[in-house]
Amino acid sequence: MEVLSKDMIRQWILPALTFSAHGRPSVVEPAELVEAILYKLKSGCQWRLLPVKQFFTGASLTWQGVYARFNAWRKDGSWQGVWLKMLRENGGHLDCSSVQLDGSHTPAKNGGEAVGYQGRKKARTTTALFLADNRGQPLACASPQAGNHHDTHQLNALFGEICASLEAANIPVAGLFLNADKAFDTQGFRQECARRDIEANIPRNRRAADWQTDDDTFFDPELYRRRVVVEHANAWLDGFKTLLVRYETSVGNWLAWHWLAFVVIFLRKINQKPTF
Repeated sequence: MEVLSKDMIRQWILPALTFSAHGRPSVVEPAELVEAILYKLKSGCQWRLLPVKQFFTGASLTWQGVYARFNAWRKDGSWQGVWLKMLRENGGHLDCSSVQLDGSHTPAKNGGEAVGYQGRKKARTTTALFLADNRGQPLACASPQAGNHHDTHQLNALFGEICASLEAANIPVAGLFLNADKAFDTQGFRQECARRDIEANIPRNRRAADWQTDDDTFFDPELYRRRVVVEHANAWLDGFKTLLVRYETSVGNWLAWHWLAFVVIFLRKINQKPTF
């Protein structure tokens, strides 16, 4: 199962990885090592069931060795670094005429950090905020939270993380048109968007304490229809079996898998052959 070709891995991923962090030279070809990690992302197999022999020519690593390198790159920020570097170098492929904010719950089977019982899902879950562009390409993800929290839990701080990621990728946040559903209709979040010069296109929530029938808050229903593309993003992410159900107990590793999935989705888009 080839997720990305070795040439794409060498061109786009390896330059952002810090091999010196391991303290000794790798005994395997780096592109093959990343191939094995991407196989885990796509297939959702357990680490101990990773078919390492099919990836490495000559010398080989155990599954523990592959995991150790994945974890080391998570700790030094390499996986997020790969994604930010890719955005900086390929921002022209994005459509930020509007962006879509959404929350997502994932069942968590092994407990760990940022896990809580979610009554609507009737399961322990982890929730995270995602931002996608106008075509559904995921752009950023905030720190995952326990699933028992509402979407507005620490919303301004988490949205600040998303904005910081965009700015680190040289994507200006000022002037963005942001679509979000009515769960995000809070006075505090609207003020935060205004402070960042972001136009929040959010339908009013009649259950909100500050809702008023004569409110003249800006809302463009035509622009809001573009929010449907966030479902494309969700469908693409669901194609990575490791993301369907959370077995990672480390919230940092769980977030790292998302950065890698963003990378794969984006590379597949920008490398699509034109059709005539």
